Amino acid sequence: MKEQLRLDNVTVLRGKTRILSGITTTIAAGQILGLVGPNGAGKSTLLNAIAGLVPHGGTITWKGKGVDLRDIGFMPQQYQVRAELSVLEVVLLGLHHRLGWQIGADSLNAAAGILHAFGIADLAGHRMQTLSGGQQQLVLLAQRLLREPELLLLDEATSALDIRHQMHVLRQLRAYVARTGALVLIAIHDLNLAARHSDAVLLLDAGKIAGQGAFDTAITPQRLRSVYGIEAEFLASSSGPPLIVPLSSCA
Repeated sequence: MKEQLRLDNVTVLRGKTRILSGITTTIAAGQILGLVGPNGAGKSTLLNAIAGLVPHGGTITWKGKGVDLRDIGFMPQQYQVRAELSVLEVVLLGLHHRLGWQIGADSLNAAAGILHAFGIADLAGHRMQTLSGGQQQLVLLAQRLLREPELLLLDEATSALDIRHQMHVLRQLRAYVARTGALVLIAIHDLNLAARHSDAVLLLDAGKIAGQGAFDTAITPQRLRSVYGIEAEFLASSSGPPLIVPLSSCA
């Protein structure tokens, strides 16, 4: 049986405000799950709850046990490296759990390889503070993948990237899942990117699950109307899932 992430009646309160309400689902490993929904739907809160970073009701288990942040990969929405570190040093921190006083050739080669895979090998000696937001995002993604976690939680991890780099990163995640059998949960706003690069999606609305499964069954014109408040047209595509074209606001 495949490894699974199980959420049973997960609820998060912020003061008296209910951010997540009774989230119950099972997600198998070996896939990319796109976490979608409008602003304020609870996507970031859900990822933080899975990572154990916010108090929650209900239970969350990975591979039959509680989630240990030390054993997974988590990239929050807002994260910056403030220390005076080079790109290579930041990526190598992904292996901090096994680095000793000296850094071996294997670790250096692995770090160099993943920088090359992300197309940023030329930045290895640059200081993080000199990079653009998108470049920093690529470095931090490379750091997470270098550790090869079986569960990877990404909160809008492509938000600062242009479309070419977004597509490249999502292809890298696809290759990573194919190679390792990991589970990747990625909160993403672009529904067309989610349609093309996710195996399934989980649609949140006001802290509840509004749809889940294959994109074309979870995301429908009716759900875009009720959840996002928009009218949209679904155009057939010869290369895969339909293209969503927003037409107007329902308000």
